[in-house]
Amino acid sequence: MGADGLVTLASRYEPRETMDRLEAELTTKGLRIFARIDHAAGAAEAGLSLRPTEVLIFGNAKAGTPLMQSVQSIGIDLPLKTLVWQDAAGATWLSYNDPAWLAARHGVPADLAVLGNMSALLVAVAKAATAPPPQAAPA
Repeated sequence: MGADGLVTLASRYEPRETMDRLEAELTTKGLRIFARIDHAAGAAEAGLSLRPTEVLIFGNAKAGTPLMQSVQSIGIDLPLKTLVWQDAAGATWLSYNDPAWLAARHGVPADLAVLGNMSALLVAVAKAATAPPPQAAPA
């Protein structure tokens, strides 16, 4: 985990494919996609350039609501967000805030079961979006 709870993983795919894979994984897991924001497209509309940079906003009321029932201010950090971006060298990265860090930021009790589930889900979908599927053993 990086500074201030930020988790960043390298992706083996181009930014758009990484984001498409992430969105598909989240949808498969039953999460609701609220928005997909293309910052580079917004920059281009303003006559500015920006390397590929997209944010996906997603969530599940069954997971987020218990956190907000505990400490409502965590609603500023929910629904969850994931950033896919390309650095100056052309490498693709996927970043998200660790749910345990978000909970600590707002004083949510760390023993809420939903936190572990959220963290496990984010790890799984981030890995699926950034890493190639395992190869079958040769016959």
